Amino acid sequence: MAIDPLKDGIRSQVRIDFSGNVHKRLRGTDAEKRYATEVEVLKVLEQRGCPYVPRVLEEHPEELYFVSTNCGKPATQISKEKADKLFAKLEAEYGVRHLDAEPRNITYSDKLGCFCIIDFELAEILHNPNPQAPCPPP
Repeated sequence: MAIDPLKDGIRSQVRIDFSGNVHKRLRGTDAEKRYATEVEVLKVLEQRGCPYVPRVLEEHPEELYFVSTNCGKPATQISKEKADKLFAKLEAEYGVRHLDAEPRNITYSDKLGCFCIIDFELAEILHNPNPQAPCPPP
């Protein structure tokens, strides 16, 4: 069960459970579409081997709710320039354009030792820039 509220806004509610997993429930305008987009984008990024985004662990489409891995804490000190480079790298290397490419959607994971990108409710899947890349091990 999720216990630690991170965000309780008009568009979503996000909580962290005892295991550190992220529980996200979408609501508000276009919630069904935003839910479907985020889950699909995260699955595509996993298939394409992107290591610095959440992984979907559970899906509950009837509740517009999913559980994902945790990508650390907000990177509050990141510059807009550095964030822009991370979003550009995501698009160039993994074929996903984040349509809310703002520093607030960048986290830092001590576990992974890198910056990560989150919140793919507003994103666009482009062609796979590296279709020959082998799938990463599970």
